[in-house]
Amino acid sequence: MNYSIRPLIQEDEPFLWQMLYEAAHMAEEGNLTIQDAINHPELARYVKNWGANGDMGFLASLVDNNQPVGAAWIRLLTGENRGYGYINDETPELAIAILPEYRNQGIGTQLITHLLAAAKAFYPSISLSIRSSNPALLLYQKLGWRAVDGSEVINRVGGTSFKMKLDLSK
Repeated sequence: MNYSIRPLIQEDEPFLWQMLYEAAHMAEEGNLTIQDAINHPELARYVKNWGANGDMGFLASLVDNNQPVGAAWIRLLTGENRGYGYINDETPELAIAILPEYRNQGIGTQLITHLLAAAKAFYPSISLSIRSSNPALLLYQKLGWRAVDGSEVINRVGGTSFKMKLDLSK
């Protein structure tokens, strides 16, 4: 499969909502829609008004028809706007998703690689929140993310999630 990767722009916000829906595993929760992600305040903070100062991310799209297939982005969520993976006010949180039919083909790894290379110039670390059952856990560990001790919580669907952090200064 031929795909290209480019930086996210403000006009990509509609696709980011779709990716947030995928990243939050909402399809697995029954008949939830992308609108449910938009209406969920704790999820919406990851996308709403994309393009703010400090927002950074990349989009993968098919070369032949320019169809977006995945995105990885970071956002600094602080104060009242803290996200699930909050570590501190200097550490942005990662969100990433690939459309189901394009998963397990290396696209997510490439998106993260691009994002980490760009983020190193601006941030000392990146955090994320992950369900313990997420198959991407192995990828994050391979790339150097480490679980944050004591961060385990029961997530909104009754499973276990925890925070991970990647130190970019190494």
